[in-house]
Amino acid sequence: MYAVRHKNIHEIETSRSGAAFIAISDYVLEQGGVVYGVGYTDHFRVVHKRATTKDERNEFKGSKYVQSDLRDIFPLVKQDLKQGLMVLFSGTPCQTAGLASYIGKRLREKLILVDIVCHGVPSPYIWKDYLNYLEKKQGAKILEVNFRDKKRFGWASHYESYRFPQRIEITTDFTYLFFRHLMSRESCGKCYFSNTIRPNDITIGDFWGWEKTDPQFNQDNKGCSLVFINTIQGNTIFNLIKQSLNIVPAQLKNSLQPNLQYPSPTHPKRIKFEQDYQKKGFEYVLKKYGDNWWKQNIRKYKSDIRRKIKRVLKHILK
Repeated sequence: MYAVRHKNIHEIETSRSGAAFIAISDYVLEQGGVVYGVGYTDHFRVVHKRATTKDERNEFKGSKYVQSDLRDIFPLVKQDLKQGLMVLFSGTPCQTAGLASYIGKRLREKLILVDIVCHGVPSPYIWKDYLNYLEKKQGAKILEVNFRDKKRFGWASHYESYRFPQRIEITTDFTYLFFRHLMSRESCGKCYFSNTIRPNDITIGDFWGWEKTDPQFNQDNKGCSLVFINTIQGNTIFNLIKQSLNIVPAQLKNSLQPNLQYPSPTHPKRIKFEQDYQKKGFEYVLKKYGDNWWKQNIRKYKSDIRRKIKRVLKHILK
């Protein structure tokens, strides 16, 4: 396993972490291959797409905290492989494992599978309703979305940004629900891939705790990738792209993020959240379970503490 950063700072600044995926996909495209990753269609509906150029591939940069639509993608991958093309497919470990099963051993030789360290995937319907909520709130259409705005707030931040014609909305509403594990699929709480036994060639993700490996490596807070090499083919590809990367070997004990040890724990109110969402809609669950509820209760809690301190001081000073 390794801490990785691309040598081209522009690639780091425009990627979610250290741009390890860019180095891998650049190599595949330069061999005349194709790359499959996650982008958008329609009005920011999250889907898997096929790219044959670096410009097309660049849409795959950045986090998308939504289950992607894989419609018709597996047959396209098989068709490319039958034509003798090198194919890179990136996705969640359950998606890559599903593709490997669909493709079979005979066509596997030219298929490079890259999975991510996955936290879980929310429903695309909740994402769609959230966008509708923001547009209703602003009275305008969203022009651009960013699940984690690294440019404005740094790599370690978790601020969302949404660009409208006249302004940019900064929020943590969707992120807050995501990290409370309220919106993820039920199966995410029982994930079989939340460990270091990965079924794919290469695993990539944010390297949280990189400081334990090299305190100087990500001092600019622009991003650092964690890379696991899982197969002989993964090791071959990694050796071929090393010239594009700054690499520091890492120890397992310094790389074990929670989702490399166990699935994200299902929130005890997840079923109630789902029922409330189905019956009363997104705005209701956002107010009931979201960041606003937390902030209001924190303010109330602080206010209660201040009142209690005043009463104690008043009693002591009598």
